[in-house]
Amino acid sequence: MNTISLRMNDDETKLLRDYVSVNNLNMSKFIRDLVLDKIEDDLSLDEERILKAHEKAKHEKKYDHTEVWKMLGI
Repeated sequence: MNTISLRMNDDETKLLRDYVSVNNLNMSKFIRDLVLDKIEDDLSLDEERILKAHEKAKHEKKYDHTEVWKMLGI
């Protein structure tokens, strides 16, 4: 297993230590879970955007190359 360092100021460190202590959490697991949840949420949002764009594209008018050339005056 790899180790990743994290820089925090004294107030942030105290807040984090107090939080995990009060909630009886393992700090490494807590931070790992937060990071992985954030990545999962971001990937899910990207997937939703792609699906919406794909659905929108289904209903848009499509042009073949000859129509595009005519519109461009080529």
